Amino acid sequence: MYIKRHIEKVVNECLEQFSVLLVTGPRQVGKTTLLQYTCQNFKYATFDDPITLNEAIEESNLFLMNNEPPLLIDEVQYAPQILRYLKLYVDKNKRKGLFALTGSQAFNLMKNVSETLAGRMAVIELSGLSLREIHGVNFFEPFIPNEQYIEKRKNYLLDYNNLWETIHRGMMPELQNRKINWERYYSSYIKTYLERDVRQLINVTNELKFIKFLTSLAVRCGELLNVNAIANEVETSADTIKRWISVLQSSGIIFLLEPYSNNVLKRAIKTPKVYFYDSGLVCYLARWITSDAAKVGAQAGNIFENFVVSEIVKSHINAGKTINSIYFYRDRDQREIDLVIEEDGKLYPIEIKMSGNPTKAMGRHFSALDNIPNKERMNGIILCLYDKKTYLSENIISLPITYI
Repeated sequence: MYIKRHIEKVVNECLEQFSVLLVTGPRQVGKTTLLQYTCQNFKYATFDDPITLNEAIEESNLFLMNNEPPLLIDEVQYAPQILRYLKLYVDKNKRKGLFALTGSQAFNLMKNVSETLAGRMAVIELSGLSLREIHGVNFFEPFIPNEQYIEKRKNYLLDYNNLWETIHRGMMPELQNRKINWERYYSSYIKTYLERDVRQLINVTNELKFIKFLTSLAVRCGELLNVNAIANEVETSADTIKRWISVLQSSGIIFLLEPYSNNVLKRAIKTPKVYFYDSGLVCYLARWITSDAAKVGAQAGNIFENFVVSEIVKSHINAGKTINSIYFYRDRDQREIDLVIEEDGKLYPIEIKMSGNPTKAMGRHFSALDNIPNKERMNGIILCLYDKKTYLSENIISLPITYI
């Protein structure tokens, strides 16, 4: 059964405005399913098929003669040279919505795009399902907790029952089928990812060491990225860890959240924090085998924060926005704010708490964002497990995570 994806509107807009659309993202998040649903009048070709792939590589012109647009090409990263021929076709025909592509290796693909299809192609990133999508919530605005957003969002609230089961199981579309074994699924996912993506991008001579790296990163989700500590734990060089991190970023497994900084904030740190897009993968790698174990384990707070931050990030991506306006704050005086969202010169500080008892003291560091020239600090938000919106002070609001 197809689960409605909130990025569908963005897909349709891109096809109306550009000749080529590329949907990137990690494996098994539903890129092909999304495009087959939104591009039902497109012919379909997959480079997973060795005969089709060989034709695209050896006889690119013949491939396009046999597969006239509008055309959906799946797994285009296996034949990146086809992009040059798509450019020739686009420049000759000058129509919108000619090609829709999927690809799992954004790093190499974007290099080819910049050389061939710049200005002709729209690129969007698809992640796993969001809570809104899983529960059929038809609210599409990015999470920016101003008064207008909160007022609109309250009309679409649903109880997210068994939240920790969702966090633990993860957001992959296939795992919404409860008959699929969770542990077997992620074991296969890691194996496929190593064999089909990682080896295409870098030369990993020791797979066990790379998996140890993945685990080391998973147990540090929601923390400052400490490359040297990970390198020591994995017993490899810091340069190797940096290279591997770039692979995880380019293949849509993790994202690095940058710290908020300003010329006035002299004591703000400059190290990013690391988050995984999929909380189920975090639980698998960190060996939290059941949702109950994850909920009460030593890493519970970090996993919960990772989940909430990734949901907020997905709300922006699904609305066609970048995450360049989403930050965290920490300074050398130990003042920390989990998230800072910036829009139109306004700063929205957000604390994420795995608690049903919010207090205004949880927002005690929001004032670190005061007195920044040309910036206005707005009401602070405590995102937590309390079940209703509550003012904790005149400028601090407790919001249930159902408002995301």
